[in-house]
Amino acid sequence: MRLRLLSLSALALTLSLALPARADIYTYTDANGVVHYSNTPPRQARGVRHIRTRTETPRARQGGGSLGPRDRSPDRYTRYDPFIREAAALYRLPESFVRAVIRVESDYNPQVVSHAGACGLMQLMPATAARMGVRDPFDPRQNILGGTRYLRILANQFNGDLVLTIAAYNAGEGAVLRYRGIPPYEETQRYVRRVLRHYYSFLEQE
Repeated sequence: MRLRLLSLSALALTLSLALPARADIYTYTDANGVVHYSNTPPRQARGVRHIRTRTETPRARQGGGSLGPRDRSPDRYTRYDPFIREAAALYRLPESFVRAVIRVESDYNPQVVSHAGACGLMQLMPATAARMGVRDPFDPRQNILGGTRYLRILANQFNGDLVLTIAAYNAGEGAVLRYRGIPPYEETQRYVRRVLRHYYSFLEQE
């Protein structure tokens, strides 16, 4: 399935409707065993777990405001190429797309942990890592395979829409479904723009 983009005009309009970002995350498991994450309280009250976090800036998402040792070596940007190629081929996603998500999520730091508890190169939440079969989220290969598998699931859910896939990876599929598009979260809208920018840049280098 080919990933598709929203029209630039529609994307610009959607991203311009920014509302104040929420710093809290709510998570719950539905009756089908699917784990949902949202920046707004879900309607159901049962089994909802509230995670209080700081609002992450782009700098924080790249490790500046996160926990764990930072990898500053220049070769980190190519060190995981074999795993990226493997994951992209296995889950039929563009390598440039996977690279862009890793760049924004962790800046290629395999040991980074966000304040919300997301781990590794593709910043997998513990529940997501478990769903994707990742036993060690700090193992680069496992993390990339798990994160790419999750991207594939989201791409399937949103009919190959690249923009909605990116938004759901950041805010959760529940939020994208609830708002029927990119959620009105400043952090998520900024995240979508940054991933797309890196994606197009990596495409030009291929």
